[in-house]
Amino acid sequence: MPRKTHTDRDKRGSRPAEQRTPRPKPKIDFTADTLDFKNTNLLRQYVTDQGRILPRKYTGMPAHYQRRLTKAIKRARQMLLMK
Repeated sequence: MPRKTHTDRDKRGSRPAEQRTPRPKPKIDFTADTLDFKNTNLLRQYVTDQGRILPRKYTGMPAHYQRRLTKAIKRARQMLLMK
């Protein structure tokens, strides 16, 4: 890795750019039909420890899968299957 100098700037030109380690993306090996509120083992993979739903940026899911996932998680919370 090349050494950073004072000329290495980010897009805004204010501070040196930091390299972030990307979060590993889970493989999507299921169909949209398995995205059900009763399938809590699958849904827990897409929720953080604090209970937040992971965004598409981290899940790597298509938009229509992400929308179904969000609805299923919220429905499971309402049915008290998940926190």
